Amino acid sequence: AGEAAAAEERSVLLANRAACHLKDGACRLCVADCSGALELVPFGIKPLLRRAAAYEALERYRLAYVDYKTVLQVDCAVQAAHDGVSRMTKALLEKDGVNWRQKLPPIPTVPVSAQTRWSVPSAGAPGANTPPAAAPQGEPGESMPLGRAQSPTAAGRERARTLKEEGNELVKKGNHKKAVEKYSESLQLNQECATYTNRALCYLTLKQYKEAVQDCTEALRLDPKNVKALYRRAQALKELKDYKSSIADIKSLLKTEPKNTAALRLLQELNRA
Repeated sequence: AGEAAAAEERSVLLANRAACHLKDGACRLCVADCSGALELVPFGIKPLLRRAAAYEALERYRLAYVDYKTVLQVDCAVQAAHDGVSRMTKALLEKDGVNWRQKLPPIPTVPVSAQTRWSVPSAGAPGANTPPAAAPQGEPGESMPLGRAQSPTAAGRERARTLKEEGNELVKKGNHKKAVEKYSESLQLNQECATYTNRALCYLTLKQYKEAVQDCTEALRLDPKNVKALYRRAQALKELKDYKSSIADIKSLLKTEPKNTAALRLLQELNRA
């Protein structure tokens, strides 16, 4: 156990030094330190995020994409990684065209042991030492804002799911106003793509188009290619008479699902508008 603790400590030190390199713009040194930290303790969130940021600054977008994606496998609630993935997707689309995914290096599969490593050990559990992700908070050289990185607790997630399901039942009964309340409560506990797109559907029915657009935008931040979010945002934008943006959303959707009949029909209407 002593060796593991020493490796962990060294890993944290390398990740901290990497943060300083990143601040100074020494991106290659940052990459080297993060890689060293990850060799000692695989799948650490901070070194992965910092290496991704350095790769991004070096315009090595494919490698940055892989690191951001890896972080999301370890903890799907890390906002900085969601933002990174959508930035890299955009950059790679521009650089490599629609087949950009084929040019990516393989994304490592994160073993379950590493995914649970970050969950808070129950008090008094054997080995309940602080996980490496909770290295001293706000250490000097902390340059990656890990906003919202605290993933919701299991109980919070469970409650959020129950509330979402209650919302779904209310939608089936046609009570969209009440459903919005349930979805809003659920989202306070756990930001989930499907909950946003469900609430957007309610807003569309209630003719609250601006709110529908906002919810779809949030959903797309979590999942940039979400078909429901693109379709519903296009519907709301059409009602707001922003035809250009609406058409852009439908075209993005058709890249993922070229035969989506509802989208093709909406596009015809928009072209006539």
